Amino acid sequence: MESNYKENELYEMAQKRIKEIKGFYVHLLVYIVVNLFIFAANSNLLSSGKIHIEFGHLSLPFFWGIGLFAHWAGVFGPNVLLGKKWEEKKIKELLEKEKQQRNQWE
Repeated sequence: MESNYKENELYEMAQKRIKEIKGFYVHLLVYIVVNLFIFAANSNLLSSGKIHIEFGHLSLPFFWGIGLFAHWAGVFGPNVLLGKKWEEKKIKELLEKEKQQRNQWE
């Protein structure tokens, strides 16, 4: 019974993780599509064939990009930047420093 509970809990955690990842990729796709359309419309590319960009046209992708980055950091960031490998490496470093300090005092 206990192992069945743990399997169900792990399965639900995996489903939640998949939904988070899928949500990020949907956000990224919408960001790209909407900003390409707005870029084309604002640059008069559709009507004149010439590209003319103003600073104001870049504000939406910039600020939305900050939000997209925050979404990425929430989904992937902690594991990418400070994941298990980093923890293990840091533990080994600290243990090595502790050994060296003990050897100095002996």
